[in-house]
Parts: sequence; C-alpha cells; structure tokens
Amino acid sequence: MKTTAMRIGALGLVVLGLLMLATWMRARPACAAESLPPAAVKEAQEIYATRCNMCHGPAGKGDGPAGAALSPKPRDLGDPTWQKSVTDEHIEKIILSGGPAVGKSPLMPANPDLSGKPDVIKALRAMVRGFGGQK
Repeated sequence: MKTTAMRIGALGLVVLGLLMLATWMRARPACAAESLPPAAVKEAQEIYATRCNMCHGPAGKGDGPAGAALSPKPRDLGDPTWQKSVTDEHIEKIILSGGPAVGKSPLMPANPDLSGKPDVIKALRAMVRGFGGQK
C-alpha cells in the first residue's frame, strides 16, 4: 500500500515540476528562450536602441519620438491581435527587408547589413515577440 501511495506522490511531484518548468519557460526573456549567442543578443539590443526605438519606442508601443510625425503610425509591436496574425518568418522578413517586402509602409526601412547575421535577426524577432508577451 505504501508503495502505491509513494508512486502516486512521486508522479504528482513530477507533474508539478513539469508545470513549474513550463511556467518558467514562458516567463523568461525572449532571447534566452532560443539560446542565442550573447553577442547576437547584445547586438540586437543595440540595433533596436539605435534603429527601431526612434519610431517603435522603448517598449515597442509605436510611440517613439520620430513616430509621431509618421503616417501611417509605427506598429504597436505588443498588440496581441497583430502578434497572433504574423509568423516568426514574417517578422524576420520585415526586419531584414523592410515594410515594402511584406506589402507595408515604405517608411519601415530595410536592414540589408543584417543579411549575414541570422542570430541577430532572430534576437530582434525575439525582442518583438517579447513585446507581445510571446517567446
């Protein structure tokens, strides 16, 4: 009898542990979720700060200082409806090739200098997903 109770208890602990792990995986930073090289993550953060922040703002809300003068307004990268409507590949294509590559505003510039840096593009995409709470 004790053996069965111990097995059930152990199974319960395993299930609890898996639930805790799943919760932690969803809560950790987006870039860490993909085990990207730290140098790529750092470069992505620097690129966002110097290229993206001016229009999309520090939290990706589309409220950067240059964004106020743009029409159409920059995308709120945290918008849950938009986040669900785009694939990771779509986000990476916009980052690399700009808005016109996906039928969007030509005001979203291309970043052709990143074509040989797939980890940096993934880290930028992970940042975008992070604004929407996705990893």
